[in-house]
This record gives sequence, structure tokens and C-alpha cells, in this order.
Amino acid sequence: MSDTGTGTEAEARPADATAGPSLLPAPGSGPEGPRSPGGSPETESGEAPRLGAFLARAAAGTAVLTVLAAVLGLVRDQAIARYFGASDASDAFLIAWTVPEMAATLLIEDGMALLLVPAFSLALTRRASGETEGADPVRDLVAATLPRLFLLLSGGAALLIAGAPWVVGVLAPGLADPRLAVDCTRLTAVTVLTFGITGYFSAALRAHGSFLPPAGVYVAYNLGIIGMTLALHAAWGVRAAAAGVAVGSALMILTQLPMLLRLVPLARPRLPRFGRQKRRAARSAPLLGFAVLAPVVVFVVSRQSQVLVERFLASTLPAGAISHLNYAQKVAQMPMVLSLMICTVTFPVVAQAMAAGEHEKARRRVERDLGLAGMVVLLGTAVVLGHAPQIVEVLFQRGAFDAADTASTAQVMRVYALGLLGHCLVGALSRPFFSSGRPTWFPAFAMGTGLLVTMGAGYALTYRFGVDGIATANAIGISSTALLLLMGLGTRVVPIRARDVALSLSRLAGASLAAGAAGWACAPLVPDPVLSLAAGCLLVPAVFFLTGLALRSPEVLSLLALIRRRFLDGR
Repeated sequence: MSDTGTGTEAEARPADATAGPSLLPAPGSGPEGPRSPGGSPETESGEAPRLGAFLARAAAGTAVLTVLAAVLGLVRDQAIARYFGASDASDAFLIAWTVPEMAATLLIEDGMALLLVPAFSLALTRRASGETEGADPVRDLVAATLPRLFLLLSGGAALLIAGAPWVVGVLAPGLADPRLAVDCTRLTAVTVLTFGITGYFSAALRAHGSFLPPAGVYVAYNLGIIGMTLALHAAWGVRAAAAGVAVGSALMILTQLPMLLRLVPLARPRLPRFGRQKRRAARSAPLLGFAVLAPVVVFVVSRQSQVLVERFLASTLPAGAISHLNYAQKVAQMPMVLSLMICTVTFPVVAQAMAAGEHEKARRRVERDLGLAGMVVLLGTAVVLGHAPQIVEVLFQRGAFDAADTASTAQVMRVYALGLLGHCLVGALSRPFFSSGRPTWFPAFAMGTGLLVTMGAGYALTYRFGVDGIATANAIGISSTALLLLMGLGTRVVPIRARDVALSLSRLAGASLAAGAAGWACAPLVPDPVLSLAAGCLLVPAVFFLTGLALRSPEVLSLLALIRRRFLDGR
């Protein structure tokens, strides 16, 4: 896969070890372009339009592939629901799927990106500055980290295969017969290795300004699962889906490999002259170390442990509870995934600004990203609140997945939706904390606090409210984490105006509640679920933007002004 669809000049040429720091704008230029001595953006240079156009194309390409991956993810879930319903078999697969879900968060989506995007950004900045006297810091970083990572992850996958019975016993002690879950866990254990390599490649490419191959990995992943499930479900049962996880994870690596070989130098660097060796070693300080690694790992593991808590509690409920939670969560979190693509594209910009000491540039970028991501996720929240039953019926109600499953899943989905803003903010706010490449434990503290809240609320609510209580605990815990991160970011890393951000998000939340209530009231008026959902996709956004306009939401006002300007220009 190629990034030529972004249309950037830098991606159209081969990688060069002596080229600039990345495909992003060079350090020293802000999101609005270089600033003149008087403090105003320098528009004559054309730097702002180039950066804006680049980020817009990158975000658009990422959005297309993200939506395609989400559609294929729904097809994947539909296939599993069709063949296995909400049953012991689907529960066994979802227990085994906990491994790749945690691996994806730790090694692809959060952990590896939070570690390596700043590290590669700093290496690219050092390369551009020429401070390493002819050495290539990017090549040195790859040589020092990739082989060790491969060995470490291979050992982890082997240990997981051997310890699968113990893992299943810890994750779901309430399963009557864990053998199927053990078999599926052993099949999915390979993702510890493949997801790690995928995440490494993704971080390296994003730091170089190449976003399409990383965005396409989940397309390949879901195709692997779908293909294996359709081909082998009759012979292997739910084990076919688990085997598809392994096959799809290998396809993720192959999706990125061509562009990685083109942009990132992988060959072993030449040995330096003896007389310069000590001086170069002093200047090329390590870009990664345990002090930086440990807080990221603790943060990511704590975040993913919310899923472990949910499934641990749900394993004590009747069969199908884990499946209802899974289907509800997967669909409800789609708005969050789409909103975070904005932060994914701009994270290298923030990391390069922090590496260059440009904190004001980072502040403007982070505040803008929080507003845009909040608007996207809260609009999606309104759709989920208003039309959850219709969404579930259209997507899943067929085969072994019946009307009772639809009702249970829709109810859980609406509860999950209340925590979507929290999930979005945790993903968006954690990136600036780790963008400087320096050790910081505050995100891990905030996430640990949220996890304790989730556990306490889960134990208090599950007995009385079942799966709805588990979803409520998730929403309360993740929202607590988001609040802590928002309050802590401005005083520790990037001096964002937390009060202004909170006020802006509260206006968007008001618009979301109004739009969701309108959809909830009007959805039953149209009996056909497809037509009801189609009408809701028009009604809910209209109410959302009108309410946002009435509340004077800056993001809504800016979007409407942009649409108006484009419309007038088109005329």
C-alpha cells in the first residue's frame, strides 16, 4: 500500500538518510506556519497552507481507511454473531480475544505510539540539525530497538501459548468448560509478536508523515478474520475465528512493510572512527529507556484492564453476557475511533514541537484537537443514544442473534455511550503527556484511579443491574480518568487552558444530549429499522448543530463558517 493518495511531495520521492526531519513541517514552524517578528502568522511563506493541506489530506485518507476498517469490523462481528450468536462458543472466543485486544492497545494504538513517535521525532530532529556528525540517529534507533523488541515479543508469545489455561482461569473463572477458550487463546497468542511489529512500523511511519499504511492495518486484520471464519467455521467452529486473528495480524505487517522499507533506514550503520566514538556516543543520548517505558506500559495496561474487569464480572452472569457487552462496546466506540484519528494524525506535530521546545505551538494544536475530537465523538454519542435498538437490529439481528439479544445489546450500548467522551479525552489527552519523550507518571496515576473507580462501581452495580451495571461502571471510571488528565495536562506538560476546553466541551455535550433525546423520541415513529436509522442520521446531526449554534459552541461556529466560506467560494 502506498501513501501517494495523500498527494504530498515528500511521499512521492524515495527516502534519504540525509533528508529533513520528516514529511511533516520542519521544527520551528507552527500549525499556522512560521510566525513573523510581530507575532502574526506568516502567510506569505505558504507554510500554513501546506501544513493545513497536508494534515487535511492525511486526516481524510485516515478517515476513509478507518471507516472501511470499521465496516469490515462490523462484517466480522456479524459473521461471528451469525454463526455463533451469544453463546458459550462466542464467549470462549471473546475471552481469547482479550489477548489481542490488550496487545493492540499496548503495542499498536497507544503504548508503542506513545513511546516511539516521540523517539523517532527526536531522532529526525537530530538528523536535521546535523549534531551527530554524519551518523543517522534514525538508523541507530532502529538498530538498537527493533531486534530486541522482536526477541522480547517472541518470548512473550511463547509464554502465553504455554500458560493459556492459567490465563483463561484468571480472565473468566466462571466458565463451566474452559477448554474451548484455551484453544482459542493459544491461536491468538501470536498477536503478541505480530501486533508489536505492526505497532513499531506504524510509529516509525507516522513520525515520517506516512499515515495511510498504518491506517490500513485494521482493514487487513479484519479481512483475515472474516476470510478464515467464512472458510472454516463449519470444520473448526469458533476456532476458525481465532485462527483468523492470527492470519489477520500477519497481514498487518505486510501492509506496512513496503512503505517502511522505502522511508525508514533499516541497514546496520557504519562503524564510526575510533577518535569520534566517545564524542558521538555522548551526543547521541538514548531515545528510549526503562524510565520512559515504564510509565507508558503501566498507563496502557491500566487502561486496557477496564476490559478485564468487565469480562471478569460478566463471567459470573448468564451465558451471552460477555457477548452483549462486546457487541455493544464495539459499535458504541466507533465514534471514539473516528474522533481519535484527528489526534493520531497530529500527534507527530505535537511531538516535534515538544522536541524543539515550542510549547505554544503544542498548546494551540492540542486545544484545537480536543475541540474537534469532542465534536465528532459527541455527535456520534447522540446517534447511539437515539437509535441504539435500530443500529443493533440492522447490524446483528439475524441467524442465532435474536430480538432478545438485540434488546439487551441496545440497552448496554446506550449506557456505554455515556462514557464515550471520557474514552475520547483519555486517548487525546494522554498523547501530549508522552510527547516530550520524558518520564511522566501522572497518566498512569490518573488511569489507575479510574480503574479503581471502575472496579468499585462494578462490584457495587453488577449484582443489581447485571450488564447495565458493568457498562455504567465503565462510563464512571473512564470519565474520572479524563477529568484528572484534563486538570493535570496544563500544569505539567502543555499549558492548555483547561477551563476554556471544559466549557467548550460542555456546550457540545449539551448539544449531544438534545440531539440524542430528539432521536430517542422520534425513532419508534418509523417501524422499519433501516428507514428509522436513515431518518435519524439526518435528524440527529441537524438538532446537534442547531443546538450547538444556539449554545455558541466555538467548534460548531467554526465548522459552519468554514462550510459557508467554501459554499461562497464555490459560487
